[in-house]
Amino acid sequence: MTKAKAGVDKNLQNVVGDLEQTGVNSHHAQQIQQDTNDRRHQDALNHDKTEDRDPSHS
Repeated sequence: MTKAKAGVDKNLQNVVGDLEQTGVNSHHAQQIQQDTNDRRHQDALNHDKTEDRDPSHS
């Protein structure tokens, strides 16, 4: 793993990279947006801390 420079936020670097990317046409722009939405959704799933209240899943 590479060592991060002090003061550099990797998450912000990724956001800047995403914002700099422009769609060639409407389909490509939609694909870029869907990729962003998919990552956001997966992040929400990864951070979901709700308990399973169905005892049959124990």
